[in-house]
Amino acid sequence: MGMNRRLGAALLSGVVLAVSGIVPAAAAPALTRAEPVALLAGQGAGDVNQTRDRFAVHATDLGIMWRDGQGRTAIMFGDTYGAGWGGNGAGPETADWRFNVLAHATDTNLADGLRIDSMVTDRPGHAAELLHRDPSVAEVTVIPTAGVSVGTRDVVHYMSIRGWNPWTTNYAGLAYSDDGGRTWVKDPALRWPNSGGAARFQLGAFVKDGGYVYLFGTPQGRFGAAHLARVPEQRILELGAYEYWTASGWQRDADGAVPVFGGQVGELSVQYNTVLRRWVALTLDESRAAIVLRTAPAPTGPWTGGRVVVRGTDFPALYGAYLHPDSAHSNQIYFAMSQWNPYHVKLMRLRLDQSLPEPNLLSDGGFEDRPVNAGTGPWAVTGKGGIDYGKGLAHTGANNAWVRESSGWNAVTQQLAVRPGQRYRLSGWVRTSATNTDGYFGVRRAAGVLAERKFGHLGEYTKLTVEFTADTSELEVFGGAWALDGKDTWVQLDDVLLEPV
Repeated sequence: MGMNRRLGAALLSGVVLAVSGIVPAAAAPALTRAEPVALLAGQGAGDVNQTRDRFAVHATDLGIMWRDGQGRTAIMFGDTYGAGWGGNGAGPETADWRFNVLAHATDTNLADGLRIDSMVTDRPGHAAELLHRDPSVAEVTVIPTAGVSVGTRDVVHYMSIRGWNPWTTNYAGLAYSDDGGRTWVKDPALRWPNSGGAARFQLGAFVKDGGYVYLFGTPQGRFGAAHLARVPEQRILELGAYEYWTASGWQRDADGAVPVFGGQVGELSVQYNTVLRRWVALTLDESRAAIVLRTAPAPTGPWTGGRVVVRGTDFPALYGAYLHPDSAHSNQIYFAMSQWNPYHVKLMRLRLDQSLPEPNLLSDGGFEDRPVNAGTGPWAVTGKGGIDYGKGLAHTGANNAWVRESSGWNAVTQQLAVRPGQRYRLSGWVRTSATNTDGYFGVRRAAGVLAERKFGHLGEYTKLTVEFTADTSELEVFGGAWALDGKDTWVQLDDVLLEPV
């Protein structure tokens, strides 16, 4: 993906609470981090594919993967550069720039890397651009976001990029190939415009299951929620046959699509894992500069909060996380991950036996899933507050959240997606200064507070719990206090849990 992809576009989503006894919170299971296996494309350490010398691919990103119509692993990359590449990031445009390129592999032993057998070329030793520019719109590039095969036909979901600053799409579309990926058709009838409900499907992730192709979609950029559509496999090229997950179930109306999980959902990849018997999703969480893992019993959820499996502190400027198709049948999953600097794609490995998220719909409810001084994401702060790291102030573990001020409203919040009509229970542990008289722990939506519990002075950590029925799909969890009369007022918050009832 080319040039600059840093942008903003916040989403509102969330949760709520009431008072209970003091019971120690369960410890989160140990989390295995993903580890690099080998370079997949571009240049760098562990270069097993030599894409520079074999295919004039000096630098590239993404690497969406699917089992193609000939039984191979297809790997489509984004903006790709050859001779004259600048050495870091995308560009310059004069460096043999191709919007996208396609590789094929039959290698099934991924423990030492994924060997590329071939790439689609336009001349010997030169990977070809396959999804070309649309001359009818102002377009910077054409980026693949997901791929799937139906019979011998391959189908790719792509986005037409209008600009990167801010990240803006013209539309998302489907391209298909009936000759093993050598040529592709971009039919203008197969597009989701960047408006209305269709704007929620500008980036995609395909999964085949039970005779359907599921399409998980997000808006342009990396800050929107994930939505869901499905279509019978044989009708994948009929946009009128797509059904969208709404507050009333499946409907043929993208305008009614509601999120299946929220937060800052960057590039997304989803599979049903037959070993775990759960759906697995990997996404970029820009608020944490991390790749996070979620799981669910069904594509419609409920999806767990995202738990970090790769940190940007270990792999600077990371993004993208595209699952290898063989990972659907193993508790050891492989995925392609990009790094902007230098601008290449690594094959990563993650062992899932101990890394399944705990059943919490909130991300990092215990404030432990973070390196020291990493900032507050996925939580946000209104007023003055932050995270205490290893100060001995937590309810459990090493860390907790805090707010402290002598005036105004100060709170810790998190956005998320919920299912309208579903009943939920939210709990958390709170301790306050003696000066606190006006604290609140609860959940709100755009129309205002849905449910909350007022609390005063809590000298020891006290569990607050509330049950509520969601009346919308996007909520915000909050915990904080009004600091009154110039009095120094603080609140500490830990072990926040949201679960369906």
